[in-house]
Parts: sequence; structure tokens; C-alpha cells
Amino acid sequence: MGTKTVDEAADEQAADLTKTDASDDVTETETETETETETDTDDDAILEDGLDAGPDAGPDDAVAKEGATGVGQGAGAVVAAVLGFVSLSGSWIGTIAGARQTLVGQLQTSSSASVAHQIQAVYGDAWQATALWAGLFALTALVVGVVVLARPAFGNAGPQAPWIKSVSWAGVVLGVVGLLLAVLKYTDALLGLPSAS
Repeated sequence: MGTKTVDEAADEQAADLTKTDASDDVTETETETETETETDTDDDAILEDGLDAGPDAGPDDAVAKEGATGVGQGAGAVVAAVLGFVSLSGSWIGTIAGARQTLVGQLQTSSSASVAHQIQAVYGDAWQATALWAGLFALTALVVGVVVLARPAFGNAGPQAPWIKSVSWAGVVLGVVGLLLAVLKYTDALLGLPSAS
């Protein structure tokens, strides 16, 4: 009728598996040949582009070399923007320097000193120390931002990504504003000490 025994079904499955294995071997061989051809073509394209990274370099080395430059510039841009922001908002080191200067002013000022001298020693010097640290952060942000923006002009760097330029410019602007505010505060042109009279 159409009923098969267990032995007949197993024989048919074994025959099907043998046919499938043979066709898989042929397919794998064709795939390996195509992959080798594509790799050779990629190597030729890299050499034609003039990206010679050395005798032992492969196609991945050229991509890594190109990507590393963008990563460094991107990191520099982010660092510039963050340093510019820190120069405006204040830093932990600036706060500690201001508190230290307040303590030094309290210790060195005698109770018989004039009120103006006490205000300057306790508060003025501390504010100037905080402004000094903010100015150092702003100057660092400015320098890092300018270096990142000027980097494509020197060396083998490729075109700079637009986001790197934008973030670098943000760092430069924040650095300029932070430096200006720090100088104004340090010289007491902005938020000077109150008069003691």
C-alpha cells in the first residue's frame, strides 16, 4: 500500500543526507572562491588609492589608520567643549583652591587689621584663586579646540567630520567666554569686592 518500514525510511533519509552534503560541499567551495576574489579586489583597490600602510599591512590596517585620526579629533573636540563648560560652571579644583585661600586669609589676618584688608584676605584672594583656575580651564579649552580645528591643515588627516568641527567651535567659544570672564573677575572688573566703608 504505501506504508514503509522503519528500515526503508532510514535508507531514504541517509540517501537524502548524502545528496545534501555533496551539494553543500560544492556551495562552500564556490563561496570560498568568491570571498578570495573579493579580498584580492579590495587589496587592489587599497593599493590604487595610495594607502600603503607598510609591507605587512592588510586592508583592515588602512581602515584602522583612517578611523584612528577621526577618533582622536572627536575626542579632542569633546574635551575642548567640556573644559570650556567647566571653566564657566566651576570646577572641584577651583572650589578647593578658593576654600584654601579663604583659610589662609583667616589665619594670616589679625583681628586688628582694617575691614578692607580682612575682606581682601578672606574673600578677595579666594575669588581670585577660583577665577585663576577657571581661566586655566578656559585657556586649555581654547588651545585644544584650536588644535583640533587646525589639525587637518597639518599632516595626512582626511576631511574632518562636521560634528567634530561643530563641537570644536563650541569648545573654542566657551573657552574664549570663560577666559574673558576669568580675567574680568581676577582683575575685579566684574563683581568686585564691596567697599568697606
